[in-house]
Amino acid sequence: MTLAASAQSKTWTYVDGDWYEGNVAILGPRSHSMWLGSSVFDGARWFEGVAPDLDLHSRRVNTSAIAMGLKPTMSSEDIFGLTWDGLKRFDGNTAVYIRPMYWAEHGGYMGVPAEPSSTRFCLCLYESPMIGSTGFSLTVSPFRRPTLETMPTNAKAGCLYPNNGRAIMEARMRGFDNALVLDMLGNVAETASSNVFLVRDGQVVTPAANGTFLAGITRARTIQLLRDEGIEVVERAVSVREFKEADEVFSTGNHSKVVPVIRIEDRNLQPGPVMKKARELYWGFAHSTPSA
Repeated sequence: MTLAASAQSKTWTYVDGDWYEGNVAILGPRSHSMWLGSSVFDGARWFEGVAPDLDLHSRRVNTSAIAMGLKPTMSSEDIFGLTWDGLKRFDGNTAVYIRPMYWAEHGGYMGVPAEPSSTRFCLCLYESPMIGSTGFSLTVSPFRRPTLETMPTNAKAGCLYPNNGRAIMEARMRGFDNALVLDMLGNVAETASSNVFLVRDGQVVTPAANGTFLAGITRARTIQLLRDEGIEVVERAVSVREFKEADEVFSTGNHSKVVPVIRIEDRNLQPGPVMKKARELYWGFAHSTPSA
């Protein structure tokens, strides 16, 4: 096993039964995943001594693998345990991104579909600071989310992310941090990297899960926490206009959990009380989660 030279942050990777430090070389030019993109992953977070919903993230990567025609080789319980084992290799001063992955080494019929029996697994842990709660800006992307008929949107699949990447690049070329991405019907689906919420007259609204975007674990947790607090949360089709006219806009996602949107197109916004409550509730939940 060789290690690729890397200037990246501190990284530990579990593959083929052992832990290796750094950006481990695991793919070759004949690997199906490198050629045709047959990879899935999940993302969890360790921060401040906790890893909220790690069990759900460990379970979802196996669900994604099956949806992509791969064959999971690790139980969710094993992934959970391996993660806590790997986290002991860090000093605890910086947040860690937790990324279990599956990919296919070989193809099936004519080489195009993945060969399930060739599925491999790795768990990559690396230091990645969370962005603060100061917020970010949004514009509306010209690119749209695919449907299940055109892409494997029922999996957290690597092949979906070049579309998200070009949405972010296009937005940044116009002076924004991120983008609202619409579904094929023109309703808001998500940002290019997270789920999104608006607040109007005290009511929280978020796009309904319609199969075009990943309805995230942090999204679901935030909805539950707000509802448990007595705050109304509605999941439905949402237009761009509603986001532009909202009292508050915020996003949820694994990378930094609950973060406000402070500008949408040419309109400035302030981090609002509902977003602050959602962030407070999430942090309270996270720190109530037993650590391994």
